[in-house]
Amino acid sequence: MQKVVSFYEKLPRGAAPEPQAKGLLGRYQKAYFGKNASAMPLVHVIGALIALGYAQNYYFHLRHHKNNVHH
Repeated sequence: MQKVVSFYEKLPRGAAPEPQAKGLLGRYQKAYFGKNASAMPLVHVIGALIALGYAQNYYFHLRHHKNNVHH
């Protein structure tokens, strides 16, 4: 029984330290999810979709109108 008691005496007391965010995704999650939850990820997704949509429109349609008119 003394081994068990000595084991538990060596364990740290109190709340566990906050884990450090590692990498780009980890920092993003720490900034916008969890305790600091916000709607910014939704804004980022909408902005990315708009940028991707414009890039596709340009590539498949708008670049043909750069130097000549549409018939």
